[in-house]
Amino acid sequence: MRQFLDFEKSVAELETKIDELRQMGSQGKDSGTSGINIDDEIARLSEKADKQLRSTYAKLTPLQKVQVARHAQRPKALDYVRLLTTDYTPLAGDRAFGDDNAMIGGLARFRGEPVVVVGTERGHDTETRLKHNFGMARPEGYRKAQRLIEMAGRFGLPVLSFIDTAGAWPGIDAEARGQAQAIAKSIDVCLKAPVPLIVTVIGEGGSGGAIAIGAGDRILMLEHSIYSVISPEAAASILWRDPKLAPAAAEALKLTAQDLQSLGVIDRIIPEPLGGAQRAPEEAVKAVGNAIADELVSLQGLTGPALIQKRRDKFLSMTRAPLH
Repeated sequence: MRQFLDFEKSVAELETKIDELRQMGSQGKDSGTSGINIDDEIARLSEKADKQLRSTYAKLTPLQKVQVARHAQRPKALDYVRLLTTDYTPLAGDRAFGDDNAMIGGLARFRGEPVVVVGTERGHDTETRLKHNFGMARPEGYRKAQRLIEMAGRFGLPVLSFIDTAGAWPGIDAEARGQAQAIAKSIDVCLKAPVPLIVTVIGEGGSGGAIAIGAGDRILMLEHSIYSVISPEAAASILWRDPKLAPAAAEALKLTAQDLQSLGVIDRIIPEPLGGAQRAPEEAVKAVGNAIADELVSLQGLTGPALIQKRRDKFLSMTRAPLH
């Protein structure tokens, strides 16, 4: 069943009514009665629902974008791997401690070409969310990503990175195993990779847990995804001791794709289907695939040293640009 967000209440009411009418129409046809009037009403309500949905999504606030980015039915990293690649062979472990299901990755073919994929996987339901620790990786997860990206460099394979995490796992166990060092090392490995590295924020990009696999040649974001150093709720709690001020924090953080593109932090916004990627997952995944393919073509012909230098200059320029 489709899950509706708080601000989609008016759309939810219309679509619930449409579903009821369709059920009535189906029962009427089974009994031999005419469904012409019902069909007309369904068409009228469908048009009204589309207009309402378009109007709602045209004026989303930053906090509403946060809600969309976290929507449980948005396609997750493994969905992108499944739909965009073939011959996916997952690789496990960091060769030091163990495997981390929050960080997925392996070898695959993207449109016929060999690539390495890495990504944070949140899971779709209670069972898979627990399995993947809600997409919050521990040190062994980031060390696995390092291993895969370094392997991609040795074999000359482009890296596709998919970000969807609230942040790195903040537990004592992770800190004891060197969480901060693992994240810093992952950023360093990304910056030094002698191959194209395309990053796509598909949902929530949170703090160091996201940037650990986000220092790429091209940074793409889905239209309603977010990318921030901290969540609005946590920022409001720290700054004002009041999580109810999350809307103000979301506004101040400039965490939307549109804000980040204007600031030069990301390179490209990928349009989502009307109502968000959760309404048409395959359409959203296809759009991401087309954008990745375009960016890979733009990086063709660049040598390893040239890629590394351009990537270095890209991130240094963010620190030197005047504030708006």
